Amino acid sequence: MEKSKVYFTKEITPESLIKIYDAVGFKLNGKVAVKISTGEPGGHNFLNPNLIKDLVQELNGTIVECNTAYGGKRMVVEDHLQTVKDHGFTAIADVDIMDAEGDMALPVTGGKHLKENYVGINLKNYDSMLMLSHFKGHAMGGFGGALKNMSIGVASSEGKAWIHTAGKTRNPSELWANLPEQDHFLESMAEADESVISYMKGNILYINVINNLSIDCDCDSNPEDPCMKDIGIVASTDPVACDMAGLDLVYNSEDEGKYRLIERIESKHGIHTVEYAEKLGIGSTKYELINID
Repeated sequence: MEKSKVYFTKEITPESLIKIYDAVGFKLNGKVAVKISTGEPGGHNFLNPNLIKDLVQELNGTIVECNTAYGGKRMVVEDHLQTVKDHGFTAIADVDIMDAEGDMALPVTGGKHLKENYVGINLKNYDSMLMLSHFKGHAMGGFGGALKNMSIGVASSEGKAWIHTAGKTRNPSELWANLPEQDHFLESMAEADESVISYMKGNILYINVINNLSIDCDCDSNPEDPCMKDIGIVASTDPVACDMAGLDLVYNSEDEGKYRLIERIESKHGIHTVEYAEKLGIGSTKYELINID
């Protein structure tokens, strides 16, 4: 079986983002959704608007997000839009909170936990998608990259509760009382990914920016400071390979701070999301890393 191609650059600049997108050679056509995390107020590790601006504008992309399933400044549309503005994203592109008008169900094929995944209804307005993810640790998933951004990130507020509870409830207020076994949550994320990829007919390109490497997610309003130096950017048409490459770059780093992040990843069995996604057939953990520097 041919290995997936993952492109890599150590440079984290607006120019290198465009360079790595071009290197992948996969053209995003039509109306392009650019899925990022807009970051919870108080957090400061999310992708800088000035970093992503040139690429987003070259694609004539719309920045897309969905509301959260937990209390904060991104759970209600008005608050979320204010956060997006405060964090500088409305200054670089149009922004669409995709579940502002509700959600829609996408069928999941081959899932053990989910038969459907609930995503922001405005996903139907886009022809292709750039999954532009900040790669870092995560309190629940162990780490966050392309697979988490595409599952939890594209899910509506109710859809997030559905994934987090492995299909037990869509009610965000019931989320914490219905948390499943950890692996069931991780598997549910991968199952949600399958539905999004199928719906978009594979018209998705994945870029992980591996910087500001905190053990905490951008959804954290008070994240721990980064524990290791920035690594670079990886890009691929394969989300599994893209996340696997990010993990390998962390594990193979000579930065002693990596052990803090690795502890977070392993304490939540983070690798399981990647391995289960591969079992579902949405990508491969075997890849060729192509350095474009």
